[in-house]
Amino acid sequence: MCHHRMAISDLPYGARPREKMAAEGPEALTDEELIAVFLRVGVKGQSAVDLGRKLLEDHGGLIALGGLGVRQLCGYHGLGIAKAAQLVASFELGARVAREKMHLKQLDGPKAVFEIFFPQVGHLQHETLRIALIDVRLRVTRSLVLTEGSLNETVAHPRDILHPVVLHKAYGFVLIHNHPSGDPSPSRADREMTERVARAADFLGVYFLDHIIIGRPGNEQEGYFSFREAGLLKASSLSVSSLESQE
Repeated sequence: MCHHRMAISDLPYGARPREKMAAEGPEALTDEELIAVFLRVGVKGQSAVDLGRKLLEDHGGLIALGGLGVRQLCGYHGLGIAKAAQLVASFELGARVAREKMHLKQLDGPKAVFEIFFPQVGHLQHETLRIALIDVRLRVTRSLVLTEGSLNETVAHPRDILHPVVLHKAYGFVLIHNHPSGDPSPSRADREMTERVARAADFLGVYFLDHIIIGRPGNEQEGYFSFREAGLLKASSLSVSSLESQE
């Protein structure tokens, strides 16, 4: 049986993604419709909306799709380099906006850290260790990648972790790393590394706010693990109140 797929031009004017966005705003569009706006046109046998839906289904959602590069998307269901590049560019723009917003938000708890960094590392298929430098008001002043790869293979030395904190004269810092498995439970290596960094930070008199492991939200888990919330990161001798007194 031959199934006819409706082209976007066959849809009522108000139901077409671009026209719908103009009339109702971007929030009114589904994920596949937003992708269709960037793709503009579909491929043989599929409209741009159909293709957007297929991309999401085959790759497991926006986070995984956003982690793909141009080479990985080229050739997928007839996607050429132009459409692949447009799609990758759209995700990169979103990531850059998120990074700029990060500097305006207070890291006043593990959930705030998760909300900022999950879009950046939640889709990665390898471990990455990052550091967020904070000012006296717990706002991010700078975010850096410290290591890429399993922490068992590329463990960052406390000296390397604290170097940017000292170099940029930050009041404190948060460590963030991801578990590609989706389970944020800390490993033995995670615990040992955190303990070493905590001792070094206390010695230098910088505030180690937290170490957050990012996984993926599930039915019975929030998607992150906080060492401080779990009581595994002892209170630093440099408290937030003492930092504020230096302001």
